[in-house]
Amino acid sequence: SLKRFVVDVLLTSIWINVSEVFRYFVIVRPETQAALGAIPNVADMNWGIFAIWGGWYTVLTVFVVVIAWLWLRVTPTDSQRKRAIASGSIAWLLFLLFWVAQANMGLARWAFVPIPLALSWVEMVVGSFIAATLLDSSAL
Repeated sequence: SLKRFVVDVLLTSIWINVSEVFRYFVIVRPETQAALGAIPNVADMNWGIFAIWGGWYTVLTVFVVVIAWLWLRVTPTDSQRKRAIASGSIAWLLFLLFWVAQANMGLARWAFVPIPLALSWVEMVVGSFIAATLLDSSAL
């Protein structure tokens, strides 16, 4: 049902929001400010930017839940772990594209890129595991 889907998205979003905020403030923001410090207000954070990131987290969470749901439908006999790794890896491709583009444009150091990529992969796999577990239990 739509109500259950919304609940699953909201519960999954707790993990995704916490991990995204942690990764940004602890790892990505300091690196961006150090690498691009000559740019005024680089990696600034205010309510407008925070709201935009909130929209991104919402889209990302819906994407993760939909991919987990689709993977559950395609491979209903796979283990929860296998489904989470597969669907999380698919969702992670967004981050791969983003970070390769950032480094290619000189907005991130290539040596730094593996760090947020590894953390975002873990984030997506855990998010997909949460979503798959909730979806499995709700039998959507």
